[in-house]
Parts: sequence; C-alpha cells; structure tokens
Amino acid sequence: MRMMAKLMTAALLVTASAPALAAPADPLHSPMWEHHAARLFGKDAVVFDQRVAVRIPEIAENQRIFPVTVDARALPHVRRIVLFADLNPIPVAVDYAPTGAEPFLATRIKLDQRTPVRAAVQTEDGTWHVGGSWIDAAGGGCSAPPVSRVKGDWADHLGEVRAGQWPEKAGETRLRMTFRHPMDTGLVENIPAYNIERLTLRDDSGRSLGEMQIFGSVAEDPAFTLVVKATGAISFEARDTAGLRFPGKVGA
Repeated sequence: MRMMAKLMTAALLVTASAPALAAPADPLHSPMWEHHAARLFGKDAVVFDQRVAVRIPEIAENQRIFPVTVDARALPHVRRIVLFADLNPIPVAVDYAPTGAEPFLATRIKLDQRTPVRAAVQTEDGTWHVGGSWIDAAGGGCSAPPVSRVKGDWADHLGEVRAGQWPEKAGETRLRMTFRHPMDTGLVENIPAYNIERLTLRDDSGRSLGEMQIFGSVAEDPAFTLVVKATGAISFEARDTAGLRFPGKVGA
C-alpha cells in the first residue's frame, strides 16, 4: 500500500508539473497570437489548417460592418467555431456550437485597426484547427457610436427580427437571421455595453440545431447565416445582456 501511495503521488507530481502545449508558430506573425492561443485553447492541440476557409474582403471599406464567412465543412465532426480578431479590444466576436448544423457561419463584425481575422474550429478529438488572414482597416469600429444611436431611433426598432430560409442540399436548410440591435461595446463615452449575447436554434421537434455566444464586436444590427441539418419549421431566439428576448420562426 505504501508503494502504491508513493507511485500515485509521483504520478500526480508529474501531471501537475507538465507544461501546457506550446502554440505553433503563427504564420501571420501577430503580436497577440500567443496570448489568444493560451486563453482560448489552453492545453488543447492547435494546428493551422487550410480546410478552415475564412473568406473576407481584401480591404475593410466600412470598419463598423465587416463581412466574414467561415466554412469548415471540409473538417469532420466539428463541435465549436470561434471567430476572433487578434487586435480588437473585444477580440472574440462569436463562439458557435453547431450541434445540428454544418460548420458554416457568415456574419459581420467591427474592426478597430489592422488585424488578423481568424476562425478556430474544434473537432471531436479536441484539436483546434485555425485559419485566417490579415485585413487592413481604418480603425475605430469598436469605439464609434452605432448609427442608430447617432440617429436617436435605436429604441424604436430594438428587437425587430427578419429571417429567411432556402433549401441547401438534401436534408439541409440555409438560414439567415437579422436583429435590430445597437450592439454597444461599452467603449463609447457615456454608452454602456449592451449587446445580444446568445442565440439558440431548434427544429420543429425541439431538437437543438445550434447555440451561439455573441459579443460586442459583432456589428450593429447583427446578421447570421447558417446551414442547419433540418427542413421545415425552424425556431430561434436571441437574448441580450438586459435579458430581453427576441424570438422568431421560419418555415411551416
């Protein structure tokens, strides 16, 4: 028994002293890569992978509304997608679990300066597959007041929802949802942080199709396009940081 106790103690000491897996060298040479890798991935394995397609314009024409499409359908068994911009003051924009959907996401984010825009996609074995590229941006997207705040009409349209669906391949539906919301970052003087923070989707039987955490670096009046593994009626609900809920439904 004493010998077994010594062996167990030694094993615990080895486990406790084992260093975290070092993130691979960043092909984009971002000054914030190691920080974000440690915070987002911890000890999980990380690889840069061309199968994670991050499609963005060559130039950010409007740093407040920057379109990003993430397509990781070339990877098997995806369980999580994290969209982030290294040099944004709020780096993570979306953390998406496609529980009943394809690993595909299109949305719009804010950019505060020139930065890498990346997607980190976790597969079933725990490995993170990372893709992305640099984008030139004039800056200020996160620290500028939303257009609806400037106009003063944001409260008149808060929570308005639009959605549409289109058939994809057999058994799948392309779903687009938009929500009227200022998505305040808290970085504008006298305007506290206030944003949609969660989106859930279900099919007509109540089965989960996806769950998404949403952060203030997503653009004002957020829009999301997903490919879900369902046909027929699809229900969704967004919730913001004030606890307001914005439900919607498409299909029969």
